Amino acid sequence: MQKGKFITFEGADGCGKTTQINLLAEYLTKKGYTVKLTREPGCKGLGEKIREILLNYEGDVSDVCESFLFLADRAQNTDIIVKPAVERGEIVLCDRHTDSSVAYQGYGRQLDVERIRKLNSIATSGFNPDRTFVFDIDVETSMQRVGKNKDRMESAGSEFFNRVRNGYLEIGKREPERVKVINSNDTIENIHKQVIKYIEEIL
Repeated sequence: MQKGKFITFEGADGCGKTTQINLLAEYLTKKGYTVKLTREPGCKGLGEKIREILLNYEGDVSDVCESFLFLADRAQNTDIIVKPAVERGEIVLCDRHTDSSVAYQGYGRQLDVERIRKLNSIATSGFNPDRTFVFDIDVETSMQRVGKNKDRMESAGSEFFNRVRNGYLEIGKREPERVKVINSNDTIENIHKQVIKYIEEIL
């Protein structure tokens, strides 16, 4: 049986990740592939409870605690959903993964980036995506698209999200073979065409 692929989608809220995930899932399904969709935080089951805490808990949450909650969700998603599906030959499309922790907790919360990378490796047992898309968008546009009803993470402020954006761009520079940065201000159709081009390279 042919081994599947693990594709991750990254970027600020409002960057168009969900739209592109759905378009790619439709494209791959039409080509005869079996596609599995998942997300972080909030993988089906335990992850949904962790997501509720991360996004809606009203009390104080330390930056380190936040980081470990994301890592716990990631370990669950990787072991229970992603790895088994890839081994079955499926293509897994994941809304956020390890790069989110590097960008948000490392660059955004200003925790030690290399430590975050090491913890990610522990949470995933070194299981890495075959391809990652970063949909780059300026902070002002992102915040406009999110609107007024923001969850705990979305309410962190523009300085935080500028650091996150810079973090994603640094990740793209560090790993250009795996990570493809796409301008999210382009049309949905043009972005989809770029995604398809990069996906076909690894199928």
